[in-house]
Amino acid sequence: MNVSRTQLSTAEVPTEWITGAAWVDEIAAQHGASRLRVDSVRFAPGARTVWHCHPLGQVLLVTDGAGLVQRRGGPVEAIRVGDSVRIAPGEWHWHGATPTTFMTHLAIQEVAPDGTEAERGSPVANSEYLAWPLAS
Repeated sequence: MNVSRTQLSTAEVPTEWITGAAWVDEIAAQHGASRLRVDSVRFAPGARTVWHCHPLGQVLLVTDGAGLVQRRGGPVEAIRVGDSVRIAPGEWHWHGATPTTFMTHLAIQEVAPDGTEAERGSPVANSEYLAWPLAS
């Protein structure tokens, strides 16, 4: 067991991965034989990732606010505190906050043996992002 007492170091999500503003705190990075990575990501209202996929999949756990998620070919779905989203390996998707609320989630994934965490695609168009049921 190792207890880490270091402070979290919040960083802005690089602009090539996001539309809008988002911040990330690294919770756990791959270490030794473990390839686990856990980040806490906070999205400003209207912020969302670009289309992307993870070679070994990803799990999102919403810890604050409300957000949106979509897999390629599927509907945009609302997500709230306590919701978890399991994204299959290689599944193209995006996720972010709603237009009017902040959203924070834990992003949990295994890094591929070659070090690949994600493959980046194109930005999510406003028409895609806004295609969710407002009554959700």
